[in-house]
Amino acid sequence: MSEFAMRRRLLAALGSLCALPRVARAEPGVSAGEIVIGQSITLQGGKNAYGAEVEAGVKTFLAATNRAGGVNGRRITLRVLDDDNQPAKAEANARQLVKDGAFLLFGSLEGGPSTAVMAAAVELKVPFFGPMAGSPTLRRPHQPLVFPVRAEHREEFRALIRYGVSTGLKRVGFLHADSDTGRQHLENVRLAATEFGAELGTGEPFKSDISDEQLGELLRRFEAARVDMLLNHGSAPIYTRLIRLARQAGSRITFMAVNSGSTQIAAALRELAQGMVFTQVMPSPWARKTAITREYQEAFGQAHPGREFSYGSLEGYMTAKALVMALKLAGPQPTRERFVKGLEGVNFDLGGIAAAYSASSHTGSTYVDLAMVTREGKFLQ
Repeated sequence: MSEFAMRRRLLAALGSLCALPRVARAEPGVSAGEIVIGQSITLQGGKNAYGAEVEAGVKTFLAATNRAGGVNGRRITLRVLDDDNQPAKAEANARQLVKDGAFLLFGSLEGGPSTAVMAAAVELKVPFFGPMAGSPTLRRPHQPLVFPVRAEHREEFRALIRYGVSTGLKRVGFLHADSDTGRQHLENVRLAATEFGAELGTGEPFKSDISDEQLGELLRRFEAARVDMLLNHGSAPIYTRLIRLARQAGSRITFMAVNSGSTQIAAALRELAQGMVFTQVMPSPWARKTAITREYQEAFGQAHPGREFSYGSLEGYMTAKALVMALKLAGPQPTRERFVKGLEGVNFDLGGIAAAYSASSHTGSTYVDLAMVTREGKFLQ
């Protein structure tokens, strides 16, 4: 073949290539048959009971979704890393998951690790959907890439104080982590007390290594402030120790608590927990009063025969359901930008529980209920 003929053939081939349609740049974590979701969660090697229950609920819903064809024909693959309830590890996990190709980040537990994941998500410009924490830092100031599903702790404090006032209690005490988030919670407790005609007697911070002697000193401060109802935010084991000390000392303070750690506190205190009131951000997983609990019971019962229903697995199941609904809104060719845009002005019905998102506010759910611990250690809601 002559040099001239070879040039003509090469030019013709180049022309054909130029005529081909341009192929869109592949979005990280999205292929023709798969969407990869990254999750850093507190499992503590299987020792964190709530984390294990959450994960069981998440996987139950996602497995059912995949059996039904996934989202727009794509299977959802969940990659999970254990953060051991350590914020630094949670942030490192988030960065690793994104580096390894996660489309978005999903479903961390507790305020510290969730806030750390948020920091990575914001810096890397990756959506963070469904942090299972009530921390105000996940909501204010508004974070365009962060989408909580469960209610904020602020709403739980309001519910507990409203209940306490209705029973004749008037002076609020608050035990909180010695952190910026803990101090934000203290201010929300102060505002809630004023709203319902109560007074904030005192708010007392604690550090994670607090001794029983130091806890005893905090109890004396609550008593000196004439506190008659005490709320908490932070470590469930530390709050459990304080309640034991108070009971041993004959304190008449009424102890109440937010949902975080509620099952652990009730199990650890046993008979001492009888009559305690906790907020719950999920409906009762043992009742069939809402569409989401009926759906969850049927799906979870089939996936895990003989395993007890729980708040954790229900929260995991419902949060995964919200995730799938959000992914569908991103359309047949999902991108991170389309995912975020698709959630503007949305009000999900998750089965009797609503979760709302707008361009300027990612409230999620505001559902909060009260549950009392029975003599048998069960939650009556």
